[in-house]
Order: sequence, then structure tokens, then C-alpha cells
Amino acid sequence: MRVDAFDFELPPERIAQRPVEPRDAARLLRVTQDGIVDRLVRDLPDLLAPGDLLVFNDTRVVPARLIGRRGDATVSITLHQALALDTWLVFAKPGKRLRVGDRVNFTADFSALVLEKRPAGDIALRFDRGGVALMAALHAHGSIPLPPYIRGGIADDRDRSDYQTLFAREEGAVAAPTAALHFTDGLMAALAARGVSSTLLTLHVGAGTFLPVKVNDTTEHVMHEELGVLSADTAGRINRARAAGGRIVAVGTTSLRLLESAAAADGTVQPFEGGTRLFITPGYRFKAVDRLMTNFHLPKSTLFMLVAAFAGLTRMRAAYDHATRSGYRFYSYGDSSLLDPETLP
Repeated sequence: MRVDAFDFELPPERIAQRPVEPRDAARLLRVTQDGIVDRLVRDLPDLLAPGDLLVFNDTRVVPARLIGRRGDATVSITLHQALALDTWLVFAKPGKRLRVGDRVNFTADFSALVLEKRPAGDIALRFDRGGVALMAALHAHGSIPLPPYIRGGIADDRDRSDYQTLFAREEGAVAAPTAALHFTDGLMAALAARGVSSTLLTLHVGAGTFLPVKVNDTTEHVMHEELGVLSADTAGRINRARAAGGRIVAVGTTSLRLLESAAAADGTVQPFEGGTRLFITPGYRFKAVDRLMTNFHLPKSTLFMLVAAFAGLTRMRAAYDHATRSGYRFYSYGDSSLLDPETLP
């Protein structure tokens, strides 16, 4: 499909710069085959049924943005995918000046070596430490890698908590699974009282999620790989819930992409560990997900393509037009939506 089919106008003032407080006070646009309805996130217990299963991504955002020096030149580094305990793929600005064998110094005793420059523009860096020691150095010297549409990507101390979900426990993401930012302990208790259960998977969101689609046709776009884990226990819970008549509700596009990556043709979910480059566009046949909760996405982004595939391009263009005119807040810190699939089972 033509990428410009997924374009739309969005006034800059609609882009949220901070989350609402409390988190479950955010607006929720309910999109069904019958139309669209304005609700709040805290209304979720009324919109779901006993036996439904929410699937959350428990990845935790690491302070993956570093400022270093190569000689006299300043270099901005954003980690986006771990290759080994001490080696990550990164985006660098300016990246063109870095050469294989260059050393980038972040402090007097914290540095990394350029191992490889890849055609897609990312760079493999081997740090002078790995694992827990590298995570400690990132927490000491790095910053949260906010997307550029939030205050120019410049994070402050508040973002260290604002940009983490209630479920964040597995360090490795450089972007939050933002649909889950709206959940609070109180909302989870209300959902449990309704008979709605939840389970966890892990997909480490990469900085590639911020990259624009630069081609004219969706068939020419190459997704960046993201690493995920879906355990046998989680797979079993999902399959049992669906077999009992419950609906599987993916909280966020990251949860949906890993669920679909782990799904067999008959819709059963298998344990999964590894990378996924799943790129979902209209025409994709969903196998494992019955509902999708997701924030509002950028024009011509892979994520807007995904929601258009799930709920229908015409319907989602109408929903986004309503959200824009009605003052919904967009993107990572913005409001949310609960989508029915274009074709109900």
C-alpha cells in the first residue's frame, strides 16, 4: 500500500508533553463496528467481560541515551538492541563520522568501541563492561530516551518514573509500552473484581519505533528487530482463557506484535524467545488478539498502519479525526483507545 494512505493532519498542541494524573483519568476512545464513544481509561471494567484476559508488556525502559566524545567531537548515542551483555546496536548523531575502531568516551572510566557500521544506519558498540555493570553505568550516566515529540526528547527526573509502566520489571527497552502507562493499582483491583485477569510477556521496545517510514510503499519498509520472551506459563494462560470463551486484549501494539509472532495458524499461542520483525499492515490476518488497547500514533507510522490493519483504515481515520477535533491528547503521554477488530469472530 501507499504510505501516504496513512497520513493525517495533527495540530502540534494535541501532542501530550506530560501524562495526566492520576494515570487512569486519561480519556479512552472506544472504537467498535457500531461507532465511536468517548470514555475514560478507568471505565475499562465496564467495557470488558468476566473471563477476558489483558496481556501486558513488562519491559522496563533503561536510561539508554548517552553523550560521549570521540576526540574533540561530541556524539549522542541511543542504545536500541542488545547483541550481547556488553554489545548493543545504537543510533549515533553524528554517526557518519564514526569509524570502525573508534572509541567513544562517556566518562573518564566508561567507554565503548565501534565494532561495525550497518547499512541501515545503526552501529554496533562494544562497551568496556557488560550485564549488571553496564546497566549500573547507564543509570549513573544515561538519560531516558524520550521520543523527539516530547520536549525535544530531553528527559528530566520526573520522566524516570512517568515513562515506566506499573508492570516494568525486565530491563532492556528504550521506549515505553505506552498503552500500559495508564494503569494504576486501583484500576487493576477494579478489573480483578470484574473477573478480568492479566498476564505478562516481554518485548524490549527499540528506538526503531521512533523512526519515520521513508519509503513510498509499505512493501519496501524494513522493520528493526526487537527481542521478546513469551513464557510457557503465559502461553498456557492465554490459550485457556480463549478456550473458555474469554477475549484476549493486547495492551499496546508491542504486546500484540509478540502475541502474533508467537501464534500458530489456529490461533493458539506458543512459547517464544527471540527476535521479531513482524510488520503488520492492512490485509494481515490476526490470529491471537481479540481487542487492542493502544495510544494514538504518528501519521504514516508503522503503528498507525497496525491499528488500521486491526480495526480498518477507514474506521481509524474517522476515529483519529474525532479524537483530534475532540481534544484528545496524542502519542506516548497521551490518551488511549480500545479497538474492536474490523471483522468480529
